[in-house]
Amino acid sequence: VQLQASGGGLVQPGGSLTLSCRTSGFAFDYFPIGWFRQAPGKEREGVSCIISDGSTYYVDSVKGRFTISRDRGKNTVYLRMNSLKPEDTAVYYCATDFETVTPSTMWNAYRWDYWGQGTQVTVSS
Repeated sequence: VQLQASGGGLVQPGGSLTLSCRTSGFAFDYFPIGWFRQAPGKEREGVSCIISDGSTYYVDSVKGRFTISRDRGKNTVYLRMNSLKPEDTAVYYCATDFETVTPSTMWNAYRWDYWGQGTQVTVSS
């Protein structure tokens, strides 16, 4: 099981970025894929999740600005981030787990078993 996050960078406030999570070694659309982020000195927090039936979930701080999607042909999950704010600055990680997640459990980073290496997103003028 491998996940590789990419697409981070430096962007001005109000700008956009699209992160990619390329997966291999498992049937990624049968399992949940989550995006998490961790800012310096803070706990890793959930951002967005897509589950096997295609349902998508977002934390309140990114609703209306971020969009998660997947491309079965490329075994890749994307996180489109619009209207970026300085407080979105963090290392972003994608993760998967082979057990069912629910809206009440999906934001707990400790329950996710497999992680990508992270990609830095910096929002600054």
